[in-house]
Amino acid sequence: MRAMELVVAMALFVVGAVVVYDSYRLGSKWGSDGPQSGYFPFYIGLLICLASVVNFAQAFLARASAAEAFVCWGPFKLVLTVLIPALFYVLAVNYAGIYVASAIYIAIFMAWLGKYSWLKSVTVAVAVNVSLFLMFEIWFKVPLFKGELDPLSFLGY
Repeated sequence: MRAMELVVAMALFVVGAVVVYDSYRLGSKWGSDGPQSGYFPFYIGLLICLASVVNFAQAFLARASAAEAFVCWGPFKLVLTVLIPALFYVLAVNYAGIYVASAIYIAIFMAWLGKYSWLKSVTVAVAVNVSLFLMFEIWFKVPLFKGELDPLSFLGY
């Protein structure tokens, strides 16, 4: 367990350092017209680095306890029930786009893990994604990725 805490703290520090570096490169100061584009991410990256140093120090200075397993099969199985469908979702976004893939993902999760009826699951999934479509595509005029197959091309967006 201790080894994994040290590894995760180091990995998160690297992520925070990359955010800090790139935010500084973009401009992390206060400009004449307000904050530059890297201002907010710069400080978030610093917080990530600081938290990682604290976590690393706590794990490093902690007294060694009895050999404690990093993960047991039961909790790991629960993680996999979310992780594996999420990987399929990421692949589906590439082909079907964010709206269609998200609707399918929400419906399957509601029916499978939430034990809701398929009718309720599909209704909620479609309602959520229609709302997101209206918000991003119509109101904000921010097009989201439609996928290589572009199944919503009949809408004209």
